[in-house]
Amino acid sequence: MIELAEFGAPARPGSAGVQRKGPGAGPQAREESACPAAPGLRFARVSQKLCRASRPRHPWNIAAKSPAPLRETRVQTRALRVRADFSRRGGALLAVLWLSAVLASIALSLATAVRSETERASTSVDGLRATYLARGAVELGILYIFWGRQAGTAAGAMPRYYAPGRPVIPMSFSSGEAVVEVIPETAKLNLNRASPEDLDRLLLALGAEPRQAHELLQGILAYRTPQASGPQGSILSPAQTFQPGQASFEEIEELLLFRAMTPDLYYGSYDRVPGPAGSPGRLVRRLGLAECLSIYGAAAGFEANTAPPAVLAAAGLPPEAVAAIVERRRLMPFQHLGQVSDLLGPEAAGKLRLGGSSIFTVRATARLRLSNGQLSDLRRSVAALVKMTGPEFYHQPHVLRWYDTVWSQ
Repeated sequence: MIELAEFGAPARPGSAGVQRKGPGAGPQAREESACPAAPGLRFARVSQKLCRASRPRHPWNIAAKSPAPLRETRVQTRALRVRADFSRRGGALLAVLWLSAVLASIALSLATAVRSETERASTSVDGLRATYLARGAVELGILYIFWGRQAGTAAGAMPRYYAPGRPVIPMSFSSGEAVVEVIPETAKLNLNRASPEDLDRLLLALGAEPRQAHELLQGILAYRTPQASGPQGSILSPAQTFQPGQASFEEIEELLLFRAMTPDLYYGSYDRVPGPAGSPGRLVRRLGLAECLSIYGAAAGFEANTAPPAVLAAAGLPPEAVAAIVERRRLMPFQHLGQVSDLLGPEAAGKLRLGGSSIFTVRATARLRLSNGQLSDLRRSVAALVKMTGPEFYHQPHVLRWYDTVWSQ
């Protein structure tokens, strides 16, 4: 307490240094009484103000001055903090959801890729197994030709091995099944010795246009006939940079050098056969020159059981005779030429024969056996051109050409 009388001034009510009692004595009075006294009135007031400014304000002091607005401000501040907390929590939740969706899409795409690659690898493995199964069937088919010549066939009995009356041989293995076709080269037209009429009929039967057939016929005749001036430049494709000499064809692939040759005509194509009303029909394989021509083929007397319809037409048989032969051998192959004569007559039978001489195409189509015992839809076909001339080739046939990929029905 500051005694004002010491400084020669009377004490005033409410001034500093006066101790208030009763209901008027509040926090401010207590603060004033807590400050130390100064040696003069002026200095006492200044020191009290500095003392009050230096002391920290307590919450009850602030609340005592303005309690209602401060409380509203605190409530609003807390509401804003809570709202900010909720907004931050909602943003984090959205981020987690988006991250989960991205990870799920990545996992799904990865699983799809792994599944497709696994199926592709499995198909490749099955294809390789089917290819080797077909190769083994070709090797066994070559032995069947050799064993069939040694064993012979009894009259009226079904041959166990290859015979002219059994061109298709089914084979069963532990891992799958295969169908072996033995096609003598006499079932094909000889490219070097065929007459121009036979070649023209063959080209037209395979679907070539008349102008295209005429151009190809002239090119084949000029190519295989020795001439002093060589073949004309317009015969061969412009992509060729050399002019081959006039000699016999060494391979039928030389036909691809001609300007008028097309892949569909050489390799074959597919024709759509119309079906019932409202159905798209089905695709039927149309053979090409690769299946009808050979440098080892025959110029006359074609094999009746395996000759393509186009070759039969090139031999001069009428379309109804060709259709009758195809339908008859689909049900049962011819066992002797007497059956051909009974079906077509002696004149048509004179243009055909049964069996081959020494060169055969052995073609095998294999299908794997699944775990449930059924056959797989995957097929692989392999073929070999085999020469079996003379006794020295019987124990080890001579393979002229090998085809890892061929077409088969």
